[in-house]
Amino acid sequence: MTQPTTALLTDRYELTMLDAALRSGVGHRKAVFEIFTRSLPKGRSYGMVAGTGRALEAIGSFRFGRDELDWLSRNNIVSPEARQYLADYRFTGDVWGFGEGEVYFADSPVLTVEAPFVDAVILETVLLSIYNYDCAVASAVTRMVDAADGRAIYEGGARRAHEQAAVAAARAAYVAGATSTSNLEAGRRYAMPTIGTIGHAFVLAHGSDEAAFAAQHELLGPNTVFLVDTFDIASGIRAAVELTDGQLTAIRIDSGDLATEAFKARALLDELGAEQAGIIVSGDLDEWSIATLASAPIDGYLVGTSLVTGSGFPTASMVYKPVAMEDADGNLRPVSKRSTGKTTTGGRKAVFRRSGGGNSDGTDTAGRGGNDTARSAGPIDEVVIEHDTPIHEVSGSGRPMQHHLMTDGKLAEAAKSDLEQARLRATEARAELSESQRSVPPTKR
Repeated sequence: MTQPTTALLTDRYELTMLDAALRSGVGHRKAVFEIFTRSLPKGRSYGMVAGTGRALEAIGSFRFGRDELDWLSRNNIVSPEARQYLADYRFTGDVWGFGEGEVYFADSPVLTVEAPFVDAVILETVLLSIYNYDCAVASAVTRMVDAADGRAIYEGGARRAHEQAAVAAARAAYVAGATSTSNLEAGRRYAMPTIGTIGHAFVLAHGSDEAAFAAQHELLGPNTVFLVDTFDIASGIRAAVELTDGQLTAIRIDSGDLATEAFKARALLDELGAEQAGIIVSGDLDEWSIATLASAPIDGYLVGTSLVTGSGFPTASMVYKPVAMEDADGNLRPVSKRSTGKTTTGGRKAVFRRSGGGNSDGTDTAGRGGNDTARSAGPIDEVVIEHDTPIHEVSGSGRPMQHHLMTDGKLAEAAKSDLEQARLRATEARAELSESQRSVPPTKR
């Protein structure tokens, strides 16, 4: 779909750097920027990439129209020379990146942008805002999927987030393995399956489970989910079973000790002849509470607040840093920060993923040689080499992680994947990890 301009979804200092770089002569020199995180949240062994598709759309919509330019001029944010440059701005560089649904580790260059310095630097804020949020959500949801161990995760966090963030969260959650979303705009925009029946307000408005369920059943038939905990869970279950002659699809429990209530509900449903009815639970769930419910007879989890807030880590802590700059002689040279605690590794990189290089305890057994670096992630290694190193010089380099997503500012073939492909990629990427990497403890560490 066509987006409005994303050009002012940025920090002022991006345009200050552009303005000054145009004057200094550095602005038109080629630069290479990378997006990566220096560390993963405590207790996590991997993250999951999401937001790539949204980021590419944002780059394509990065345009300065008359309204934006007039506002910048009125507020003395850019010089007349910079205004003229921005009036003609179109991103014409190249972009490489991990596919959506891939897992990443600390220092993984999940996105690489190569363009003139001024063209690349002004994309920093909009790219980071997308990657930091979408990756945070996907990284939380993939752990929920791990904890659910084959049972469904339903996304239902729209009421706990900014209205546009909720749409992005639903998309990222779907990439990471959530089966569907309650958010209709996400369903419309991204062709995602949507879910939703009734809330407690509907039951209260009707005054009883029987009256509310009858109205719901008249509209939707038995293929629906009955919310049974407004007054009393057992009586709610009995009302739903009686109304549908035992042919109801599922019930939902939103309160109480969910494990205890699920066991009691399962026993009652079976006793009443509704053995096929599923049990869905909700109520401030996260990956740890889902893990504690592993032995309970639960068929799905509706997750809201923890999902849209990254389950305690609302940002993936991604940064966007230059790793190479063209010098005055036209040579592309590595550049790096030396700031204490914030050092970066210079040079444009190529990344490969290979199996069997490490031990389950994380000990690195991969050989190193030349310019390659292997970071063990358990049973798989991530091999990072200087971009121009001949691939044959890297023994057992594995599968390439970065794909050419934009060429001369236009979407490349590798960028034209859909969410279903991203979901499949997420499933395959999780399968590469060890059981210990994917395990979620029943208590938060």
